Amino acid sequence: MGKFEEALASRAHIRLCAALVPGTRQEVEQSAKRPCPQAISEEQLSTGGEVRTVDVYGRQARVVLDRNTLFLSRFPRGWLVTAAGCQQRPAQPYQCQVKGG
Repeated sequence: MGKFEEALASRAHIRLCAALVPGTRQEVEQSAKRPCPQAISEEQLSTGGEVRTVDVYGRQARVVLDRNTLFLSRFPRGWLVTAAGCQQRPAQPYQCQVKGG
């Protein structure tokens, strides 16, 4: 999560893409019909602010930030982002700007 937010704050699009799980990165590229660094720059993601809560469920995690939520999955090389820019909706699933298919 920290690497993703740092890359987002510094507009380091290659590092942002490296922090995504492969399926999410592929979905970003397919939706935009461009390489991930170009596609992610067009998403207009904003940093989420300070961490409010972290919930870990085995190899999955939800990180609630001040302004949005991230979902992560544990891989051999560490935690990677499965969905970003997520907003909670009453009695419905989260709405995420970036997510896997």
